[in-house]
Amino acid sequence: MKWVESVPNFSEGRKKETVEEIIRETEKYDKVWVMNWSMDKDHNRSVVTMAGEPSQIVNALFDMTKKARELIDLRNHTGEHPRMGATDVIPIIPLKNITLDECKEYANDLGKKIGEELRIPVYLYEKTATSPIRADLSVIRKGQFEGFVEKIKLEEWKPDFGPEEIHPSAGVVAVGVREFLIAYNVNLGTDNLDIAKKIAKSLRYRTGGYRYVKALGLELKEKGIVQVSMNLTNYKKSTIYRVFETVKFEAARYGVNILGSEIIGLIPIQALVNTCEYYLGLDDFDASRIIEYRLMDILEK
Repeated sequence: MKWVESVPNFSEGRKKETVEEIIRETEKYDKVWVMNWSMDKDHNRSVVTMAGEPSQIVNALFDMTKKARELIDLRNHTGEHPRMGATDVIPIIPLKNITLDECKEYANDLGKKIGEELRIPVYLYEKTATSPIRADLSVIRKGQFEGFVEKIKLEEWKPDFGPEEIHPSAGVVAVGVREFLIAYNVNLGTDNLDIAKKIAKSLRYRTGGYRYVKALGLELKEKGIVQVSMNLTNYKKSTIYRVFETVKFEAARYGVNILGSEIIGLIPIQALVNTCEYYLGLDDFDASRIIEYRLMDILEK
């Protein structure tokens, strides 16, 4: 069986019943598994991690997008995380027995169906991007839902699929193929948003930081603190432990402590092995030394 993963992001992090109703759309499919989901009130965003057979995953993603269009109205939406759509982004990630090119075909099919049947403009991003400026999701999302009313009229921002005007309540959506990404956030012991933004700038590749790190400084009003919110697009080359140590180092300049960190969604075991190896100073250590990993390997044989 071919396996893909998808991690759709929805612009709702405060109404649990809404997120649960969107997730229930996956129950129609016997080869789609929701492995994890989370929601954040400050970000006003939910993230669902699912895996399964590619064609069923694509059908489930379409149904979830349709349900989100019905339940989420961005005209009444506020939150710390940038957003441009009710279903904001749909990545498709190859897991097993499937190539990137095959995944691109699924992404194109999904984007076309969303555009034509749901009348939501679709932008292809990352490895599916149709122009260099669309490879980076943050560039597509710039201006957010409100800004897209005018942005979509520009020739360079003509959608890949769907109408050439923003959906009045559901906005636009990005669909694309990418490698595994780790969503990683570090909470700071201050309410000074400027400090979080400065630290994010030092980490972000576009502003001189690590090659595979995207970072924002965000305010968590409910907790009375700020956060450095990051996507690690290649955890092997821009490692969690190195990013964490940099945040800690930069925060010390301002006399600020780290309160803790969080991983959104799921994470490859190798990323944790690398972190354990670094902090414990382990020699000759890899995933094969973890008993649960070895048991899974034996059971698969």
